[in-house]
This record gives sequence, C-alpha cells and structure tokens, in this order.
Amino acid sequence: MTVVTALSIYLTLGAVAGTMAGVFGVGGGLIIVPVLVFAFGLQNVAPEIIMHLAIGTSLATILVTGSSSALGHLRRGSIHRAWFKALLPGLVLGAVAGVFVADNLSGTSLGTMFGIFVLLIATKMAFGLTPKPGSVAPGKWVMALAGGGIGGISALFGIGGGAMTVPLLSRCGASMTQAVGTAAAVGLPIALVGALVFVVVGWGNPLLPAWATGFVMWPAFFSIVVTSVPFARLGVKLAHVLPAYALRLSFALLLAVVGVRFLFS
Repeated sequence: MTVVTALSIYLTLGAVAGTMAGVFGVGGGLIIVPVLVFAFGLQNVAPEIIMHLAIGTSLATILVTGSSSALGHLRRGSIHRAWFKALLPGLVLGAVAGVFVADNLSGTSLGTMFGIFVLLIATKMAFGLTPKPGSVAPGKWVMALAGGGIGGISALFGIGGGAMTVPLLSRCGASMTQAVGTAAAVGLPIALVGALVFVVVGWGNPLLPAWATGFVMWPAFFSIVVTSVPFARLGVKLAHVLPAYALRLSFALLLAVVGVRFLFS
C-alpha cells in the first residue's frame, strides 16, 4: 500500500468515525479500531501487533477528539465534578491495568474479546437495554471501583467509556445531560493514560511499522483527528433529521457484523 492510499484510508476513517459518533452518540473507538485493523492489515503490519496498534492509536485520537466535547459540556455546567473526582482514581488505575492485560494477550485473543464486546453493545442497542434511572449515588469507594472497571474495559478495547459511564450515572440519579457530559470528561483520563501506557509497553517492539511510537501510529492519529471533529458536527445534524429508531437498529446491525467478523477472523 502506498503512503497516499494509507493516508486516504485514515482520512476517510476519521470522517466516518466522526459522523457516526455524532449520529449515534457513541465514541468513535467502536468504529476506529475495526477499520484500523483492516487498514494495518493492508499495510502488512505484523498480525501479532495489529490489534494493539489499533487500540493504542484509537485511544490517542479519543484524547484529542473528546477534548472538544468535554470542554463544551464543562462550559455548560453539565459535568458532575464530584462524581468525576470520585471515578478518577479508578479510571486511571483501571486504564493502566487494561493496557497491561492487552499487552499480555495475543492479537487473536484480543480480537476475539473485542468481537464479543462489540456484540454485547450491538445487543444492548438493538433491544434498547438501558438500566432504570435511580436516585441514590453510591459511596466514593464504590464509585472508585466502578471507575476501575470502566477504565480497564475502555483501555482494553480502545474506547472512551461512554457506553458504561452513562448507564452508571443514570442509575446514580444524574440527568441525561449530566450523564453524557460527565461521560465525555471520563473519556479523557482513560485516553491519556491508556495511550501513554500503550506507547511505553510497545516501545522498541521489533514488529512495529515505520512512523509508530510504541503502539500509536502517528499518520493514522493525525489523519483521524483532522477529519473526525468537523464530521462529528455533521453527524449531530443528521441525528436530528433521521429517525432515531432506524438509526439505532442500523448501527446495532453494523456492530453485529463487525463483532462476528472479529470472532471468526
């Protein structure tokens, strides 16, 4: 694959991921990781590290693309700061643990686990499975443990954690605006710590391609960042025009296809 072709794929990926994130209200990692796996395969990246490189790069992009969303929510006062602080220690420790778990898994095992996770998200979306809103927030230790789970799973699969944070905070009594805003903030420490640790654990790996630092591929990172942010705004506009039910089912179907592909690859 030529450099021009690779950059074209990355730029297109950023546009698609940004649009879908805006339309469906989910982090782009669920789309970025599978397409990066495809793109890295075309570039003949060693199969042993393709998943690790895709996940590390996805987390790096989330750090940049998620900052704009988190800042917007901060300005509107929709981030529950006390809950964010309670989650933060667990998010950081969980992200570190998630990366080390990923680093000790083979590419095949990590891909299979990613496929199962994506299928679970697809099922949740297809059937509208959401926890009932609650009114009592758990204590700091419980929130820290929850943060550990969110951080670990998110870093393991290269996502921002919104799919888990929003239901959790809804159960704690947060309004949907607060839940989404706080989830946007939660994604930043996960992405920062996760990406940095992926760089460290992948440092000096002899299988790494050119332009990669540890498990972060810089051409992919910059290309995705350039296109995903403006296209996310387009996705938000489309979300207000297209039917919500059809959108949810179509995205669930797409995720199901992706999940099955990872399970049987």
